[in-house]
Amino acid sequence: MKIAIVYASKTGNTQELVELLYKLFRSQYINVEVYQAKDFPIPALQGYEGVIIGTYTWGKGEVPAELLPIYRAFENQDVQQMTTGVVGTGDSFYPHFCGAVDEFRDMLYIHSTLAVTLKIELTPQDSDLGRCHRFVELFLKRLERKTCT
Repeated sequence: MKIAIVYASKTGNTQELVELLYKLFRSQYINVEVYQAKDFPIPALQGYEGVIIGTYTWGKGEVPAELLPIYRAFENQDVQQMTTGVVGTGDSFYPHFCGAVDEFRDMLYIHSTLAVTLKIELTPQDSDLGRCHRFVELFLKRLERKTCT
């Protein structure tokens, strides 16, 4: 099972969320590779059974520029059998709370097998730990179902 987490983080909040998810996957003995968006080898995208996108929200709810190449890759490559998830951090003060998560969610729902999404207010808190565990659990459940068929 080959899983990648690809993320962009402006303030460190999304990076902190990705690091927490990475630890939770590793605690399940899952091998997962973590990449900053600028370092992800887009030509290798189809080599993964699962990909999780970690994003912050920019401007008025837009996908950050550094994640646009991976966004377009999902739109243009045959990834329908790939299990995907998207996580993000944001500030509910803004009208489009975690708008980039919604943008990725809608696109991934069409182009891949979207398993689960997760939005976190600002930075992960102890109270978010259960939601993070559930994200990992649901992602792995969907991925196992796909690999068993």
